[in-house]
Amino acid sequence: MKFKVLQENLRKVLRERIEAGELTGMRLSQQTGFRQAHISNFLNKKRGLSLEAMDKVLSVQRLSVLDLLDPAEVNRRATILPPAEDEFENVLLIDPRIAATRAQIASMHVNAILKFRKDLLSRMKPSIDGDRESWLRFVVIEANPRDATAMHPRLTPGARLLVDRHYNSLTPHRKGESNLYAILWKDTCIVRYAEIAGNHLILRPHNQSSPFEVLAMAESKTAANYVIGRICVIGAEV
Repeated sequence: MKFKVLQENLRKVLRERIEAGELTGMRLSQQTGFRQAHISNFLNKKRGLSLEAMDKVLSVQRLSVLDLLDPAEVNRRATILPPAEDEFENVLLIDPRIAATRAQIASMHVNAILKFRKDLLSRMKPSIDGDRESWLRFVVIEANPRDATAMHPRLTPGARLLVDRHYNSLTPHRKGESNLYAILWKDTCIVRYAEIAGNHLILRPHNQSSPFEVLAMAESKTAANYVIGRICVIGAEV
């Protein structure tokens, strides 16, 4: 929400209080220490308020920024998951780009809510490298045709992939087996096996006829900065 919209919503709240007889322009002038003409110009849309002046008005009127937000907009941006039911946990199906770049997921980015057994998720062991604990742990993405081709026959287009975003290390989950990862790639993600070679992350396909991808890691970055998470469950397209 833009600052101008917040100002307009504040103006609306103040005018409603004035019309209800709860407030006057003079009283607001006395409370804030602003000239009455300044208050009148704001209420009549002839001028705006600075951030400091807006803070002052909010304080004396015992308002917060939350009082100026559109409830529908708040709901769209809420990051609180609906409560789990019985033995199942709610997991969000989201776009890979969102999975790659957002620690918490706003409701406006949720494509669907899927059910996974709590006992299944509880058996998943995390392997965090760096600061990742604040991220919503489990999300689901759908395999795109490019990833499905590269990872054939492990993946098919539209397959739903449960991603553990608290597993961003390259430590094998099972000895002798390669982890399958969602990797940050040009602000979205690519699904591949991954290994380090110098300052490069080598993204290896399952399909031997598909090319390797090579990601040059930025200075001061490690593989953990590019690993979105381990693919821990592969489900068929629904």
